[in-house]
Amino acid sequence: MSLNLIDSHCHLDFPEFHGREEEFLAAMRVNGVSSALIAGVTMERMPAVFALVDRFPNLFAAVGVHPDTTDGEDADEERLVSLSQHPKVVAIGETGLDYYRLEGDLEWQRERFRRHIRAALECNKPLIIHTREAASDTLEILEKEGQGRVRGVFHCFTETWDVAQKALALGFHISISGIVTFKKATQVQEVARLVPVDRLLVETDAPYLAPVPHRGRLNHPALVRHVAEEVARLRGMTLEEIAVATTRNFEHLFGIPEHA
Repeated sequence: MSLNLIDSHCHLDFPEFHGREEEFLAAMRVNGVSSALIAGVTMERMPAVFALVDRFPNLFAAVGVHPDTTDGEDADEERLVSLSQHPKVVAIGETGLDYYRLEGDLEWQRERFRRHIRAALECNKPLIIHTREAASDTLEILEKEGQGRVRGVFHCFTETWDVAQKALALGFHISISGIVTFKKATQVQEVARLVPVDRLLVETDAPYLAPVPHRGRLNHPALVRHVAEEVARLRGMTLEEIAVATTRNFEHLFGIPEHA
């Protein structure tokens, strides 16, 4: 059986990849990675994201403004919904809360998050959630604004199993990144072992967080194979079983025809 993995979160539009996109897509093919989702971080970068997903049929997009973005257009709900009509846009995000880098009154960040949730509900697309040192507020806002109708994924999950259980109870998936391969990442490893297999995704968050044995170098979607291998090892499963499950989960969550 041929391997079919999907990188559920990357940033192939970033400058690190400019002019080398064909090289990295070729590496994906060699490593059994069929598709990747490019998550939005600013409105200003969306044209570059759209150019890539229009050019390559196995790339998909999400539209959003990252929680700690402080410059540029702070998209309103109408703008997000409008951009989500692009045929390759399968989600809203990444969005959420990040209290790690920013201080002071962060109500503007929470209000941005609420707008993204409302946009996701209006266009009936899942959310890609970023949360860092803000799990309690993230879950509270999701529960209140989403009203049990919003779905999506907590990407690059680094929180506790308790937080993961609360996210799962709200109907969300959990995505594991290359951090799971880091020796001291015991909290992430525990979550990777315990998440129900039908709610599990894998990702790179490229160009960041390259997995072992590539740690410290440029990350790219082909390296999601190392993430999947470690998740398989932790769960006592084969790589092929993890690939089948996470690809099925990705296609179901984002409404993509099987092996599109």
